[in-house]
Amino acid sequence: MVRHRPAKGGAGFGRDDRVFSDKKIAYFKHANELFDQYEKIIVIMNDNVQSNQMQNIRISLRGLAIILMGKNTTIKKVLLDRTTRDPENVRDKMLYDKLVGDKLLKDNVGLVFTNGDLAEIKKVIDGNKVQAPARQGAIAPLDVYIPPGNTGLEPTKTSFFQALNINTKITKGTVEILKEELILKTGDKVGSSEATLLAMLGVKPFFYGMEIQKIYDNGQVYDKKVLEMTDEDMAKMFEGGISQVTGLSLGTGITTEASLPHLIGHTFKSFLAVSVATEWVMESCNAAELREAVLSGKGLGGPAPAASAAPAAAEAAPAAAAPVEEEEEEDDDMGFGLFD
Repeated sequence: MVRHRPAKGGAGFGRDDRVFSDKKIAYFKHANELFDQYEKIIVIMNDNVQSNQMQNIRISLRGLAIILMGKNTTIKKVLLDRTTRDPENVRDKMLYDKLVGDKLLKDNVGLVFTNGDLAEIKKVIDGNKVQAPARQGAIAPLDVYIPPGNTGLEPTKTSFFQALNINTKITKGTVEILKEELILKTGDKVGSSEATLLAMLGVKPFFYGMEIQKIYDNGQVYDKKVLEMTDEDMAKMFEGGISQVTGLSLGTGITTEASLPHLIGHTFKSFLAVSVATEWVMESCNAAELREAVLSGKGLGGPAPAASAAPAAAEAAPAAAAPVEEEEEEDDDMGFGLFD
């Protein structure tokens, strides 16, 4: 036994009376080493994760990350001791504020420490899911539907369907479901009827594994949705930000790298307009050719109207010929009969 921390309270106990086992002291040391070594921490939920499944995840993450499990109070104590030991350490204070102050350490959670690619870690965690049946009392993580069709069950099993208001009929001595039915919604607690019916149908609707809750990355905390973003999503966000900066720069008259190409383009158009309106000719940037193209109507979209005008004229010609024939027919009889 090793004396490590004072007791929380109680008569007869001083600061040096609280003792911890060697196992817990080793845990404290290991946790402190992880907090010192790694800058990125993934907070994971471990509900319904089997021990064998946990072992497989640890093996898959070997060389990429390290998983730290333990009581939330123990991890909080490690972070509190770090801030108490060195109050001037900004990093430790930030760790405590984000993980403890923002209440990320609650329920059955664990920590994944890494300095590598977070997207790769997420891929490993999401890839280790185990299909499981719906057990009574469990919370449904998703909507569960029963498809229509023959179930192969005997007619004596219709009572289970009736308890869940599922329309059925007897076909060739077996129970047939008439239409797709929703029996569990996300967040519902699985009842005995739902669990029994799904078991009889051989349906295992749930997939259990580690669930990423939050990501701590060098003082910043964000959701796992950030890791699901593709390069195209980030490119669109980047382009949108550049557009906003460009609009703000042009609107305020403050020149930036984003607005500079637009200012150069507008300035060149102004010089070209002056060149077209006067006899002055710019000798650089093919400005003389552009001026001639504008004056002749061949540049800046000039040929397009001419090209589109030709088919329009061709279509108008037959339309104009038709009325002429009608006028000639009216001139032949002038509205009188042959013997009038």
